[in-house]
Amino acid sequence: MPQFEPDVTVRERGARIGVIGAGMIVSDVQLAAYQEAGFTVAAIASRTPDHARVVAERYGIPVVHESPNELIDDESVEILDIAFPPDQQPALIRRALARPHIKGILAQKPLALDLADAIALRDEAAAAGKPLSVNQNMRYDQSIRVLSQILERGELGDPVIATIDMKAIPHWQTFLSEYDRLTLANMSVHHLDALRFLFGEPTEIYTAVRSDPRTEFPHEDGIVVSTLKFPGDVLAVSLEDVWSGPREEGFDSDVFIKWRVEGTRGVAQGTIGWPTGTPSTLTYASALSTGGKWVTPEWQTHWFPHAFIGVMEQLQYAVANGTEPVLSVADNVKTMALIEAGYRSIHEHRPVSLDEFPV
Repeated sequence: MPQFEPDVTVRERGARIGVIGAGMIVSDVQLAAYQEAGFTVAAIASRTPDHARVVAERYGIPVVHESPNELIDDESVEILDIAFPPDQQPALIRRALARPHIKGILAQKPLALDLADAIALRDEAAAAGKPLSVNQNMRYDQSIRVLSQILERGELGDPVIATIDMKAIPHWQTFLSEYDRLTLANMSVHHLDALRFLFGEPTEIYTAVRSDPRTEFPHEDGIVVSTLKFPGDVLAVSLEDVWSGPREEGFDSDVFIKWRVEGTRGVAQGTIGWPTGTPSTLTYASALSTGGKWVTPEWQTHWFPHAFIGVMEQLQYAVANGTEPVLSVADNVKTMALIEAGYRSIHEHRPVSLDEFPV
């Protein structure tokens, strides 16, 4: 069987990390990943200090600050890891950029509420000479990493069409009810960024939406379908069905995220294990390398939490070596532009060229 690397090799783990946030993603995913990788979490803070104290006790974090600003000012912190609402995140990033002891910043996605603020943060980070990275963790899902390696080897020939089909109910954070953007900005962003990672910069997006019957607060983009075109005439479709059926007692609902890539010389397909708490999967057949037979690489790690090891590792490596992070803010601004183009497509009922959003 061909050899693949579903998970990263940890090259750097020495930086002292300060974490802002104590919600589910931090407490159950990020910190679990950091603990497994042997990363040093030196301090934590949250909007609710009592939550931060509970999480600190769980993971043996030695310092709990009373506020995010107090943590940013802690001169023992070298890398700042922010898991905060996007309307509040830019101010924290700007404060950190002004602190000499902060050597690198990991921000959550979406980076900001709109593209203009994301571009401003990109430029301010560049002016400060500090790596600002954005947590696009689906790039480190094991099946997406292996798919990328298959594509890089040319085992599928020229890509023809790709699909991502999600039938799952996200855990919408309460603060999202205050925004006018929901699924496209907060769930589709995973899939659209992964498609960029796999196929390069899209040339066009057409997005259609309807409201989700289960989501009680006002929203426009509940269920989302986006069609994208890429160079080389590659076509891609991303569907985020956050309804996914009644999901009531006595109803046998199924939840999944499936993807498929068809090329001129092969086909690959797989699942993302997040909705079911299982490892992601991949199987593929290539006329060039597998004799047209299906080959199924295996691994035991999961998107949640193990992909988050790669996210923090790539930033630590960039800080230690003075290089650009793989998940750079400059790259993420292009994902933000794609999201912005999707919203313009929704509002104007037309395909939108990415040329309309030069970044």
